[in-house]
Amino acid sequence: MPNIEADYWFRAKRYGWGWGLPLRWQGWIALLAYALALGAAPALFELPSHALYAALYVVALSAVLLAVCWWKGEPPRWRWGD
Repeated sequence: MPNIEADYWFRAKRYGWGWGLPLRWQGWIALLAYALALGAAPALFELPSHALYAALYVVALSAVLLAVCWWKGEPPRWRWGD
């Protein structure tokens, strides 16, 4: 029987809905890229005058990470543990 988890970058959380830490190096790269892009926000936007743009930037980055998790992660569903 093939190892289904080998194809997933992100494992589903044991409790609740969503994804936990990455399973594969590709997932770690995606998470690192997200963290670095978030860390770049203060350098990209002059706060507080561009706070709306910074917030939209964070929402867009989070949407991209969510899309990657949805595409390459275990199918999400509510979980109550093993």
